[in-house]
Amino acid sequence: MQNLIQLSKENISKEHICCAFSDKKIGESYQAKKDWLTKEFDNGYVFRRLDARAKVFIEYGPAEKAWVPITAPHYLNINCFWVSGKYKKNGYGKQLLKSAWDDVKQQGKYGLATVVGTKKFHFMSDTKWLLKQGFVEVDQISSGFSLLAKKINKNASDLSFNKCVRSGTCSHKKGIVVYYSNRCPYTEFHVTQSLEVTAKKRKLPLKVIKLKTLKQAQGAPSPATIFSLFLDGKFITTDLSICMDSRFDKVIAKGVG
Repeated sequence: MQNLIQLSKENISKEHICCAFSDKKIGESYQAKKDWLTKEFDNGYVFRRLDARAKVFIEYGPAEKAWVPITAPHYLNINCFWVSGKYKKNGYGKQLLKSAWDDVKQQGKYGLATVVGTKKFHFMSDTKWLLKQGFVEVDQISSGFSLLAKKINKNASDLSFNKCVRSGTCSHKKGIVVYYSNRCPYTEFHVTQSLEVTAKKRKLPLKVIKLKTLKQAQGAPSPATIFSLFLDGKFITTDLSICMDSRFDKVIAKGVG
């Protein structure tokens, strides 16, 4: 099994971040994710990946500083967690998860938390797999998101979604509304370029809200602060491919249905 490496302020400029490292058209978006990571390292954020040119990595940090609308004091929150391609079913997922669990114990935390979909959502971990690894559902909202936890002690304090996500709606009730952040190297490009063209072609009003601070992210109307699209006020999808003209109508039909 290959070694894992951890990114830091000292090495991030020369190391890749797993996603989009060969996609030249999103170079600025890719750098925006690196810049976001660099700032979050000061908050105890961890980006650990396989020492290879592959999409095999885990990201997590103190839940109090997590860019998601949850309340989970004394937990570590997993953000992105991915094992793809030929690396699947080779133990890398368990190895990465163990590294996070070891940090839970070393730091005296209550456990791990993570937001997933009650069904498979883009940019979110495999719910079924996590449940097999000892996670349990501790909260759920009507828009299709679950909050999972793996506790050191079953009597550890509970955690929950924030009130701002309970309704599954946003305050803007007309047209397309997107909330996004630089937590992903793809979002900046597709939201600011692909989606603008797509919305204009359909004569749909478009409002883009970039989450630039921790406070904004923790008060967002969706737990998917990487990317969430609402239509006429209703949450539709976390699927970034909806930004593209060729995918918009299909994803909308699926989300509304």
